[in-house]
Amino acid sequence: MVLLSAGITTKSGKCLMSRQFVDMSRTRIEGLFAAFPKIMGGHEGKGSSSGGSGGGQVQHTFVETDSVRYVYQPLQALYVVLITTKTSNILEDLETLRLFARVLPEYCRSIDESEVMDNVFQLIFAFDEIVALGYRENVNLAQIQTFTKMDSHEEKVHNAVRQTQEREARAKAKEVARELQKQKMEAARAQRAGGGGGGTGSGIGGGSFTPSGGGFNATGGFSGPTMGNLTTPDEPPKPKFPTRNTSSKAMKLGGKGKNVDTFVDQLKSEGEKVSSQQEASQKPKSRAKSPDAPTESVHVSAEEKLRVIVNRDGGLKSMELTGMLTLKIGSEDASKVRLTLGKGGIREGTQPQTHPNIDKGLFGSQRVIGMKQAERPFPVNTDVGVLKWRFVTEDESMVPLMINCWPSENNSGGCDVNIEYELEDDSLELRDVEITIPVPSGSGAPVMNECTGEYEYDKRKGALVWRLPVVDANEKSGSMDFTAAGAIPDNFFPVTLNFHSKNSYCGINVESCVDLATNEPVKFSSDTNFFPVAYEVQ
Repeated sequence: MVLLSAGITTKSGKCLMSRQFVDMSRTRIEGLFAAFPKIMGGHEGKGSSSGGSGGGQVQHTFVETDSVRYVYQPLQALYVVLITTKTSNILEDLETLRLFARVLPEYCRSIDESEVMDNVFQLIFAFDEIVALGYRENVNLAQIQTFTKMDSHEEKVHNAVRQTQEREARAKAKEVARELQKQKMEAARAQRAGGGGGGTGSGIGGGSFTPSGGGFNATGGFSGPTMGNLTTPDEPPKPKFPTRNTSSKAMKLGGKGKNVDTFVDQLKSEGEKVSSQQEASQKPKSRAKSPDAPTESVHVSAEEKLRVIVNRDGGLKSMELTGMLTLKIGSEDASKVRLTLGKGGIREGTQPQTHPNIDKGLFGSQRVIGMKQAERPFPVNTDVGVLKWRFVTEDESMVPLMINCWPSENNSGGCDVNIEYELEDDSLELRDVEITIPVPSGSGAPVMNECTGEYEYDKRKGALVWRLPVVDANEKSGSMDFTAAGAIPDNFFPVTLNFHSKNSYCGINVESCVDLATNEPVKFSSDTNFFPVAYEVQ
């Protein structure tokens, strides 16, 4: 026999599937199956029968045209049809037809159109095991099932290679993303250091203090006893604390903003639509808001910088906080003062360290900051670092704001992502909180299901920015739930956090200021700035 094609059609003549075993054009095979129901109608009452005699209804098993023979068998609402040449052996055709008909129930739970379409590829594979190059293979139903279930070594190798390449690509992308994030953090740190933070950094961070007597030099160390010869005999030598660099170069921070404005104007001139929100997002933003300007002759500034790395599966990898207390005296009359820290207590585990010219014993016993030589005044109109502190922990409960990110793959080839935050310390008030979640390029804007606060999808940066105006004891937790197409869980890390707070995490604040000459209180102003320089969930 020469079998041209095998197919499954409906009673109305609609061809659901067909498998060709010889070279045939699509036009011809479509025409042959389209003619099948018409030919059956024209041959009613002719051909061979499977029914009995006595006027019973005749059930044809084949019909012929001038060129081909149709051998068919009804199965409920469908037909299994074989198209053969007219010279083929009809007995072999019928035997092959019965095997095709037995295959169908093995792969379809019910004999209907929807089941056939759901399992069309499995049926094609089974048909290929029955006929090869138009000739019947010597197989039975059990062998067909065995052959179609056999594993392919080549397929396994291909899948293993593809998975390895995907893992390597994800690892490389993750490494590049971390490197870019690191460069971004270093650039922001350098910009902040060049923008007026030199006084604080050199006063404490430099660490170039020496225990010898004399005044401070410009680099933060002592200049030695000879510095006293520069003063009059009746006037005690004034200590020279490290000062801020107020040269014109260090103050030129407007250049970048001007460039951004020019860039936005250029986009508008080219016909690009730029919303006010997008325009604002293009403006350069510092990681923390600048402290308020001094309003009294004595001004105290406390700055705390936080570095946190949290594991995505839970647990704290590292947490370090460094702080600096800076004093600025606005007039000679208020240059001889002592500062008393608040009695609320410093957080346990904080490691404070005073400047070498500050009375260490007085600070240790009474939490009072004053000159080691009481007759010496503080320098005027300069920012001087008088106290620094450090806090290091591996306790997860000490993280100010804990973030949990839970991405999981869905059945649509994407990920469902749930992110939640929880304020661990009710005494803190975090302002302008921004949680940035990477979103893979090519997946499009994520579909938001639920969100506490506001969010913005930045297509250019490939990130979803979650904004919360304030997180405090009254608004201490929240969540976001969204869906991203064409993504895997690794795509949504690292998650980064940014905020600023007017509360000291370690509890460092000045409660009072006293003039040593009159022992009277002195009005002073103060500000506190607590912010993260690096917060990542990796």
